[in-house]
Amino acid sequence: MRRETAIKILEFRPVEFGHLLGFTKLTELHNGWMIHMIRDKKDETLQGHRGSYKTTCVSIAIAVLMVLHPSYRIAFIRKTDDDVKEIIKQVKKILTSQHMALFTEAIYGIPVQLTEDNSVALTTNMTDDIKGTSQLTGFGTGSSVTGKHFDIIFTDDIVNLKDRASRAERERTKLFYQELKNLLNRGGWMKNSGTPWHKDDAFSLMPPPQRYDCYSTGLISPEELEDIRSSMTRSLFAANYELRHVAAEDVLFTEPVKNADPAKAEQGLCHVDAAYGGEDYTAFTIMKRDNGKYYIYGRLWHKHVDDCLSDIIRLRETFLCGKIHMEDNGDKGYLAKDLKRRGERVAPYHESMNKYLKISTYLKKIWKDAVFVEGTDDEYIDQICDYNENAEHDDAPDSCASLARLLWRKGESTYKPLLYG
Repeated sequence: MRRETAIKILEFRPVEFGHLLGFTKLTELHNGWMIHMIRDKKDETLQGHRGSYKTTCVSIAIAVLMVLHPSYRIAFIRKTDDDVKEIIKQVKKILTSQHMALFTEAIYGIPVQLTEDNSVALTTNMTDDIKGTSQLTGFGTGSSVTGKHFDIIFTDDIVNLKDRASRAERERTKLFYQELKNLLNRGGWMKNSGTPWHKDDAFSLMPPPQRYDCYSTGLISPEELEDIRSSMTRSLFAANYELRHVAAEDVLFTEPVKNADPAKAEQGLCHVDAAYGGEDYTAFTIMKRDNGKYYIYGRLWHKHVDDCLSDIIRLRETFLCGKIHMEDNGDKGYLAKDLKRRGERVAPYHESMNKYLKISTYLKKIWKDAVFVEGTDDEYIDQICDYNENAEHDDAPDSCASLARLLWRKGESTYKPLLYG
């Protein structure tokens, strides 16, 4: 193979190189994507549906850049460190393939070899950087990036379902993305790819995207698409395949009314939805019905319920509430007994209603008359407004719906709490 031919294939026909590697489902569409990644020295955003091979294209493009431009320092970023390691491993396989060796022999007279090879960094013998800086470095969005500098940054799927469900996660991802801008060397650029999940996620900070949904790529047959559609919720299909924000389709709760006088919620009912570890939140709700309005105060803590009890008791006292309602399904009455030991009056109950049904029925019923009082956590309100059947977190809407059910069905409810104290 002649040197000019090898360079031309890698730079202008990377799809042919991909076919040699075994990625035979790549098309001319992908060739265009990879040319942009390899040749265009500007910030760009690519949004492609699930299964569109966009990450495969990123892997090939990075390997090609490492060979054709060994002086570039490249960063690859995904949501988690484990996701990063998976792609670093794929880039390594491309670089160490016999096909890449043939191309580098034609271009440089020697086969490419790895001089640095670990789960988060790769360097080849193509570079002569005396500083010993890695050609490719990968890290997740939770990593520290202080002091690092790159010529090209690839972000891939740094926005995911967590950003859809959590305002805090959206803000964290956006802050991280903004920090990446400070890592670019002068004249450097960023290439972003992934799937949008929320109208205010990190994609809102990126250049306007090139969008390729499931109907435009031709990669999925109508029959396959119907099978996929029938295997998941409408909201998931819209996000993963149609590149539409989930909230646009499945939102249950419209823009909330906020900032009423906190006194409006005084002497209301109160409820705690307890977290016992993991990713769950502890939610605390106070609700009072007055003249047809439902005044709501809500707090949300990303903590174990034991770490929130002092705040919960203080808030119950501040709002002059009585018993604290809670379900006992998950802890067999542990929380109720603990609160009783602290001198609180409690009303535990066993929950038998489907959570989605409860939220979409009772909280939905009162929503047009719901008013949040000043001091309510923004994240508490966001978790309710972002709720749908596929939401990752439902602690706030579950707590709020439990009190909505009590007040809505007052006098006829079959909900009969067992009182302690």
